[in-house]
Amino acid sequence: MAENAGLENHRIKSFKNKGRDVENKRDEHLLKKRNVPQEESLEDSDVDSDFKGVSVGVYADICYCFISLQNATSDNAVIQLSAVQAARKLLSSDRNPPIDDLIKSGILPILVKCLERDDNPSLQFEAAWALTNIASGTSAQTQAVVKSNAVPLFLRLLHSPHQNVCEQAVWALGNIIGDGPQCRDYVISLGVVKPLLSFINPSIPITFLRNVTWVIVNLCRNKDPPPPMETVQEILPALCVLIYHTDINILVDTVWALSYLTDGGNEQIQMVIDSGVVPFLVPLLSHQEVKVQTAALRAVGNIVTGTDEQTQVVLNCDVLSHFPNLLTHPKEKINKEAVWFLSNITAGNQQGGKKLKILSMEQNVIPPFCNLLSVKDSQVVQVVLDGLKNILIMAGDEASTIAEIIEECGGLEKIENLQQHENEDIYKLAFEIIDQYFSGDDIDEDPSLIPETTQGGTFNFDPASNMQTKEFNF
Repeated sequence: MAENAGLENHRIKSFKNKGRDVENKRDEHLLKKRNVPQEESLEDSDVDSDFKGVSVGVYADICYCFISLQNATSDNAVIQLSAVQAARKLLSSDRNPPIDDLIKSGILPILVKCLERDDNPSLQFEAAWALTNIASGTSAQTQAVVKSNAVPLFLRLLHSPHQNVCEQAVWALGNIIGDGPQCRDYVISLGVVKPLLSFINPSIPITFLRNVTWVIVNLCRNKDPPPPMETVQEILPALCVLIYHTDINILVDTVWALSYLTDGGNEQIQMVIDSGVVPFLVPLLSHQEVKVQTAALRAVGNIVTGTDEQTQVVLNCDVLSHFPNLLTHPKEKINKEAVWFLSNITAGNQQGGKKLKILSMEQNVIPPFCNLLSVKDSQVVQVVLDGLKNILIMAGDEASTIAEIIEECGGLEKIENLQQHENEDIYKLAFEIIDQYFSGDDIDEDPSLIPETTQGGTFNFDPASNMQTKEFNF
């Protein structure tokens, strides 16, 4: 019996935080971005005639020589700008930019020096652009930019009177922050958050605001360790503003930022709840744009992995009304996320559990939930079965009503068929549900009194012992 109970606890724990498949756990958008203008892909005509026909390595050396020449003769600004621009165009190529060649040529300290030239904003812009694209590469290439002491200068450029210079500095910092928590916290420690958030105003061009929002996402990303709590507190009011934005790209990134924050533990979940954003987040589950739905589902799904009280906040926003459509959505990934969400609700508190009365869930959610018992993904099928079992256990006196709904929508037939499933956990769950809730007159009995069989054929007379405390209100 102890072994069986341990298996059940392990299963419920796995629902509460680790339910997503590998595909869904991957990042949903880029951590780093190269600035590749549509009108300036690197063609021969883009490069000065002096550079035509030379190899990549030689080209890098020529750029370096031109910049070094300017270093020695600082009055020749035209040559310097031309060389930096040539390097930038090479790095903007959509054909395997020679980042390592340029780094080896010694160009980094030259480009960083150009960031100091307040008297030449065009040079600052081109140098920032080139460094942005170097930082968009591998972690080693990003680290090379950091070690060249570019970050303090990028932060300084956030205060430039020239908007294109500011925007390029934002982009560069986004790539550096996106390299991982160490770079993120380093940039935060230098004071990036306040000037970054100052760009969120009605006068900012939409392309600029998209970049700002993307950088905010990178600030919220990574939970090992998560961003500093002070940073989260600073960012949340901005996200509460951006969630109203009509631009899809900005809205998607805003919701992903919230999903990353809610994936950082109960303390961060509570901070998101306290910001007041949840009532505006839940309706996005029915947004017409799939990318918004996906991000919103991930965010609210993270919240219900928290405490009972945190889960109740989401339930109070009428979240279940969105799930019939989510469970029947044409996108399989959305179906899976919806299943995990409902399973987390039915699993209750990991430490003690609770009695859950299924009210609004009965007519609307259970039929599409049961339909997913026919999918080929064994993980989804097992989660649905566990969810149905938990619903029946926690419904108490309403178990017979829910059993009727399961039978009327074709769920019982599917469960019966799953008793022949090749997966041991699935056929055992199917058998237990049939045995306890669909065996003749037993359906009218108190389900908390129905014994649970174990692997050894003995009975566990306390299947609901962990589900007798507080209840969710739907």
